[in-house]
Amino acid sequence: MPELIKFETVLDTGAEKLGATYAAALLGAANKEGAVDQVLAELGQFVDVACVQHPQLGVALASPRVAVAEKVRVLDRLIGDQLHPVMLRFLKVLAVRGRLGYIHAVYDAAVSQHDALLGRVVAEVCSAVALSDDLRRSIEKRLESLFACQVRLQEVVDASLLGGIVVRVGDTVFDASAATRLEAVARQAQKGFSKRLLENFDRFAVVM
Repeated sequence: MPELIKFETVLDTGAEKLGATYAAALLGAANKEGAVDQVLAELGQFVDVACVQHPQLGVALASPRVAVAEKVRVLDRLIGDQLHPVMLRFLKVLAVRGRLGYIHAVYDAAVSQHDALLGRVVAEVCSAVALSDDLRRSIEKRLESLFACQVRLQEVVDASLLGGIVVRVGDTVFDASAATRLEAVARQAQKGFSKRLLENFDRFAVVM
C-alpha cells in the first residue's frame, strides 16, 4: 500500500507557524543575494512539481523512511543544476530537518511575507475562462489605481460564473458576474469576451 504523506498547508496552525519561520529565513538569505524573485519562483515551481505534477516525488522527499543522504542526492541529481544556490541549500536544510512535508506552507508564507514587505495587495480574480494578457494587465492597472499600491492577481477559473468576473480584495468584492444572464453569456462566448469583461469591470458594484 502506498505511503501517505500529508503536505502541510497554512490551514493548520502549526504548519502556518513553522512555514512562516522557514519562509522568513529563506527570504532573508535570498535578499542578501539579490535573488528574492528568482528564489520565490523556483520555490513555487518545486511545490508544483512535488505536490501536484509528481506527488510520488514529494512523498519520497517528505517520508521519514527515506534516508536524508538519499533525499539530498535526489535533489542534487534531479534539480540541483536548475536552482539558485540559496534555493538548493534551503531544500537540503528542510531535508536534513525532516521538514520537506511543510514545503507548501513555507511557500504560502514566503509569498505572503514578500507581498507585505512590498506593500502589495493580493486580488483574487475569478473568471469563467482564463484571462488574456491584455485583460490581466488592464485589471492590474485599474486595481493599482484604485488602491494606490502594487497589486498581485491570484487567478481562478470558475465556469459557473458563465462569462462574468468577480474580484476580491480582502473583504471587498467587485462583482461583474453574468451567472443569471444566459443569453448575454452566449453572445459573449461568440465574440468579444475580453472586451465585454473590461466594460463590465468599469461598472463594478462594490460589496463590503
